Amino acid sequence: MYFGNNESKYISLQKKHMILTALNAISPIDGRYRSKTEKLGKYFSEQGLIKYRVQVEIEYFIALCEIPLPQLKDFNRGLFTKLRSVYLEFNTEDALKIKEIEAVTNHDVKAVEYFIKERFDALGLKDYKEFIHFGLTSQDINNTATPLSLKEGFTNVILPELNALEETLLNRAQEWKEIPMLARTHGQTASPTRLGKEIFVFVERLTNQMEMLTQIPYAAKFGGATGNFNAHFVAYPHIDWVKFGNSFVSQKLGLQRLQNTTQIEHYDYMAAFFDNLKRINNIMMDLDRDIWTYISMDYFKQKIKKGEVGSSAMPHKVNPIDFENSEGNIGLANAIMEHLAAKLPISRLQRDLTDSTVTRNLGVPLGHMLIAIKSLQKGLGKLILNKKKLAEDLDNNWPVVAEAIQTILRRENYPNPYEALKDLTRTNEIINAESIAVFVESLNVNDAVKAELKKITPANYTGIINF
Repeated sequence: MYFGNNESKYISLQKKHMILTALNAISPIDGRYRSKTEKLGKYFSEQGLIKYRVQVEIEYFIALCEIPLPQLKDFNRGLFTKLRSVYLEFNTEDALKIKEIEAVTNHDVKAVEYFIKERFDALGLKDYKEFIHFGLTSQDINNTATPLSLKEGFTNVILPELNALEETLLNRAQEWKEIPMLARTHGQTASPTRLGKEIFVFVERLTNQMEMLTQIPYAAKFGGATGNFNAHFVAYPHIDWVKFGNSFVSQKLGLQRLQNTTQIEHYDYMAAFFDNLKRINNIMMDLDRDIWTYISMDYFKQKIKKGEVGSSAMPHKVNPIDFENSEGNIGLANAIMEHLAAKLPISRLQRDLTDSTVTRNLGVPLGHMLIAIKSLQKGLGKLILNKKKLAEDLDNNWPVVAEAIQTILRRENYPNPYEALKDLTRTNEIINAESIAVFVESLNVNDAVKAELKKITPANYTGIINF
């Protein structure tokens, strides 16, 4: 009705842009790594955003019918299913139609409104179509559609991958729970630990941060041009529009409505969301670097896949590329999340447009995060524990039992035990099981204490494992 069925214009719009492929995409998210990130397209692509806008507009109209507004009290509620099918069955052809309208209006949300009005005409509902987008501004749609897409995209795509990673790490921690390992602090040998416990550290950290993440609401702005329901109230002053808005946003959309806003939402909760994801990413990066280092120390071998090449020049190499890929993508994700968290809560007066272009990129850091998680998982799946090397490292580093010996000597009130062990372990002489035994024999303590001290080895001095 508004722009007609201009087929040539529609086809022209399709041909205007080259079909995107993995080879011509600018971003590797939509190119090289498309197979890892394609599930996010449903939520964060242009078509995804348009679909969520249509969903909010349709559900808003239905909510007005349920008040009901006087002009909508006779609306046939049996048609609600047909109305919902407009967004439930939304497809690429629908999105292109809206983009065709936008080419004329130069306004994306108004194009959605006109598209829905055309659907109302087709359903014989033209008498009701002026209640589409009634009293709203564009940001009432954008600031509900965007957090809804973020909520569903994260919950349906990213969160399951994080949960799977956490489960993988827990399984590895249990599998390696009894494996003693030489610890290193400041890059130097330190009191031994167990490999499983060191992996469980990351399980605990991820669990804590993911629990914190559940406390952050997915917030929405819904209140008219400057947040005060001006248009709604002037038309229907007897209706409690604040109550309506709260109910609509929470019950229809599953979001939390901010009560006092400008034209846009505060984005404070969204900033907190991305700050939290940055911490989760940093935990994964820390793990990437630790596993990378363990591989370089030969604590882990990596499974070899027939036909793969580790180096174009050095045939022997099996590089830890999955952990490096994960680390690199985390860096990109965090850089963008940092900008989102810093920029979005700031807007001039009642609004400027800087948030609009920025929020269109919400899927970009999540795409890099998804690549990072999958790469980390892939790398963990290739690890082969080299028990022999771990045991050798422990046996070659007997000085690490000095802490144990001097602590027991303190218990026995032995004079200057720390200094005695310092003198022993900081010499250039080889410190091994034999030299430690000789030292213990030289101590002026009873035989029971000497026997206790001789039982201590780098492999059994691993403390309490509490998981």
